[in-house]
Amino acid sequence: MRILLLLLIGLITCSTSAQSIRKYSNEFLNIGVDAAAFGMANAVTATTGDVNSSYWNPAGLTRLEDNEIALMHASYFANIANYDYIGGAMPLDDRSAVGFNVIRFGVDNIMNTTDLIDNQGDINYDRISLFSAADYAFTFSYARQLPLDGLSYGVNAKVIRRIIGDFANSWGFGLDAGIQFQSKNGWEFGVMARDITTTYNTWSIDEDEYSSIQDAVEGQNQELPETTEITLPKLQLGVAKSFKIRYDFDIKTELDMHMRFTQTNDLISSSAVSMTPSFGFEVGYIKMIYLRGGVGNFQNVEQLDQSTKVGFQPGFGVGFKYKGIHVDYAFTDIGDQSVALYSNVFSLKLDWSVFR
Repeated sequence: MRILLLLLIGLITCSTSAQSIRKYSNEFLNIGVDAAAFGMANAVTATTGDVNSSYWNPAGLTRLEDNEIALMHASYFANIANYDYIGGAMPLDDRSAVGFNVIRFGVDNIMNTTDLIDNQGDINYDRISLFSAADYAFTFSYARQLPLDGLSYGVNAKVIRRIIGDFANSWGFGLDAGIQFQSKNGWEFGVMARDITTTYNTWSIDEDEYSSIQDAVEGQNQELPETTEITLPKLQLGVAKSFKIRYDFDIKTELDMHMRFTQTNDLISSSAVSMTPSFGFEVGYIKMIYLRGGVGNFQNVEQLDQSTKVGFQPGFGVGFKYKGIHVDYAFTDIGDQSVALYSNVFSLKLDWSVFR
């Protein structure tokens, strides 16, 4: 019971640091969407061109030929946490498109034992209640082709909602922007800037509920954490090349560079900027069956003996497409291949023509 309460206090404190403004938040938005992208180690900034572009690069929405909807589910940490996504997009005309998606990352059915023992010192298991700790993101996207052939741009407006039972909740708002360019010789380029205005989350904490946690664990600090956190801007650069072999096979390769403007454990790191690459490929047969692979998220992981080891995140996947129905599967994790548990990720995408 004490361990659960300490974990809950830690979760609240980590979300609202003792500093007046915490510089890292909304990490659930770095996981990604779409099993096809996970299979390519998230190296899709330059090539994304469907409903999932709202997340990866909204400029890709201009490639839509019809309305599309997408669904995805994944379980992490031995099914403790659930990650769900639903998205929809539609062309407005032959030059512009819009999209909308919702992401939820949450841990449900957490036991609240703060009222387990009453004022008389008696234990009553009927006083145990359940709550959820969940993060939500709602994204609205707009994309348009520019007069230069092959060049398009897109923007995202996103609203962040984070809830920790009745103890605390927050609202946040941010903007993303992306550009894509498709050359006539098969080369593709993409730029995705996330949280370009710096995303702010403002927390509201129920002092009575929070105090009940502190009272349940002796010796805890009674001071409430600060209530503001920010998400710093990030930049993704991508370059891709597509090939065709004997009419039956299509090969797509992409190399991305993920940049954060702070010092991290990324493969290349300084006080000004940190960078880590990712590479992915996709082999398609008669535009129906797809095999994918990739590697990314290279990190300098400190070992117990104070030495460092380079960790990375591999991805593998397969896909099937038939008459507007896309079913994709990926086998990957959300961190170092030697630390985090692997997950099975499934996603479904439907062209609206299926319903006509």
